[in-house]
Amino acid sequence: MDTTERSELPYGIAPAGHRLPGATRLGGVTLQVADLERSLDYYRGVLGLRVLEESGSWAALGPEGGGAPLVTLVERPGASPVPRRGRLGLFHFAILLPDRAALGRFAAHLGERRMPAGASDHLVSEALYLQDPDGLGIEVYADRPRFAWQHRDRQLVMATEPLDVPGVVRAAGGERWSGMPAGTGLGHIHLHVGDLEAADAFYHLGLGLDRVVWSYPGALFLSAGGYHHHLGLNTWAAGASPAGEDDARLLEWQLVLPSADDVEEGLASLDSAGYDVAGNGGGRVVDPWGTPLRLVADDDAHQSPNES
Repeated sequence: MDTTERSELPYGIAPAGHRLPGATRLGGVTLQVADLERSLDYYRGVLGLRVLEESGSWAALGPEGGGAPLVTLVERPGASPVPRRGRLGLFHFAILLPDRAALGRFAAHLGERRMPAGASDHLVSEALYLQDPDGLGIEVYADRPRFAWQHRDRQLVMATEPLDVPGVVRAAGGERWSGMPAGTGLGHIHLHVGDLEAADAFYHLGLGLDRVVWSYPGALFLSAGGYHHHLGLNTWAAGASPAGEDDARLLEWQLVLPSADDVEEGLASLDSAGYDVAGNGGGRVVDPWGTPLRLVADDDAHQSPNES
């Protein structure tokens, strides 16, 4: 990949054309699940989210303290679970906790429930990994302070190393988990794609995210404003098919931009790059593997499924 430099940061490669604002952040994710009540039991009991809205076949959940939903669950009875090899589309969505102490409380909570989880130290963050009842991937993590992040040859230094789980648990100071705390948000999303060059063309050159890490084996990490990544892309499910209408899957993820003008500029950039944005009202676009993304202005960051 071309790594022509255009950035005021000591790391990252800005796109040659349109660039998303530094204040860009993630909104919520909408997931299709096979059994809403089963999923609600998991998202409330294991993850500690609370129901903010519920109507018939869908429910929206978020942390303590109110605010926009992080996860909206939409039931499609009998939807097929994610196979072991994965599908093109969602790899995981990532819930960002406000600090290491909260991650420690969550880790202890998982241990008390005997809930299996993966665990990794990514140098910029510490993370736990789970799968919901439909096999949809979830990361729960806490960032290290930005001053502790390292960079080399314009890339952030990220890795997958063993997590110091006892140290994380000690950071809780003995305080018990009582649910996702206020200040919790969606930190990033990670997608299985069919080809990294095509993914770079859509998300970096078209949409306008910066490249942050591009030499990680089989993966590419992109962000706005110098974050370690708002979007991860990988080819680790090579040969898999995209998720279909009858599968448990990611129905949509949101990227929240500061203003309506920023949304229009992002859509116009994708349009000028040759991607079809016509007919996808409300800022909705679809990547080359059928994964829907909605660009929303900060004031319009929450829509219920029946409003989209």
